[in-house]
Amino acid sequence: MPYYNYRALDAGGGICEGQLEAPSEHALETQLRQSGIELLRCAEKTSRRFGRSSKVRRKDLINFCYHMAQMTRAGLPILEALTDLRDSLDQAQFKEIVAQLISSVQVGKTLSQAMTEFPQVFDEVFVSLVAVGEESGELPEVMVKLTESLKWQDELVAKAKTVIIYPAFVGVVVLGVMLFMMLYVVPQMVDFIREMGQELPIHTRALIGFSNFLVNHWWWAIPMPFLVLAAIKLQAARSESFRLRVDGWKLRAWFVGPVMSKIIVSRFASYLALCYGAGLDVISSLQICEKLAGNAVVRNSVCDISAGIADGKTLSRSIQATEMFPPLVTRMVKMGEATGDLDEALANVSYFYDREVEESIERLKAMIEPAMTVVLGAIMGWIMLSVLGPVYETISNIGV
Repeated sequence: MPYYNYRALDAGGGICEGQLEAPSEHALETQLRQSGIELLRCAEKTSRRFGRSSKVRRKDLINFCYHMAQMTRAGLPILEALTDLRDSLDQAQFKEIVAQLISSVQVGKTLSQAMTEFPQVFDEVFVSLVAVGEESGELPEVMVKLTESLKWQDELVAKAKTVIIYPAFVGVVVLGVMLFMMLYVVPQMVDFIREMGQELPIHTRALIGFSNFLVNHWWWAIPMPFLVLAAIKLQAARSESFRLRVDGWKLRAWFVGPVMSKIIVSRFASYLALCYGAGLDVISSLQICEKLAGNAVVRNSVCDISAGIADGKTLSRSIQATEMFPPLVTRMVKMGEATGDLDEALANVSYFYDREVEESIERLKAMIEPAMTVVLGAIMGWIMLSVLGPVYETISNIGV
């Protein structure tokens, strides 16, 4: 259905503008009239899907949740809170999304129903929690929890970026230097080294062989690692069994695997606490966590937990049966079930693993720098030894 920009009179006689999806202009007029709004004029939008399939910055979502939490807590109606937010936004894309939310609310939709039109912006957790908050009358508290969750994700992404940027930069430099040496420097030195008339050491022959290989086959050898990664990703998307093997390897990878496992446990506990604390039942909360797992192995484990609860088991026993989560998670959940504070117990699990993730990332960052330095030194040492070694040996023999 097309989108229309419209200008209309509200019940108080004021001018209101917005965008709305409707099959025709007549249907648009009928929808607006049912909401007490009289259409003045409208025009079909040329880019009617703007913002619907695009993601917005997490910073904008944090600002959205914080603003809505403050405005609704102060007693401001949803429509006025959204209008105030729209007028304060600078980012054009998100501003139009909020404008479309306003248009949908004006014609009688709830905020959560309006959000479902933008699945790339407001995910299922976001929409489900807002819907629960609207039904229970605790929308401000839900928005506060969403703000905290989004801030946690933003901080985690920022820390991960600090770990990735340095090795990525050093890796590009190392790769560039090595390719320059192999494709340009070493080929120019080969004839000179061979003219010395002496038997070349094995590391020099290996260097020359590798250099010749790159010179003759660079057109497929250089992009090969990227093609292999793309093929693995494509196959993982097509085959569930292959994706299970790949995701299982990710969780077992040296040093990175345990960090990833802690991030997944922390996110699982955080989302489960968020959903359950907002009023969703355990199975519905687990179903949402299953879709947001981001790892096929973890997703199957969460599915097994849901099946265990459906069979009459407690949450702690179902978690323990999967053997996926550490014993600490089982103990904390069991304690939460006994005291009736399951959401608080899950929040404690999330807090504990948040600290574990931070410490693991700091240790990983501390290890990467010297490791990259050693790798760079080893590569450069191999090249220099292989090139200069025969030269130095020839000069020494001349002196004798």
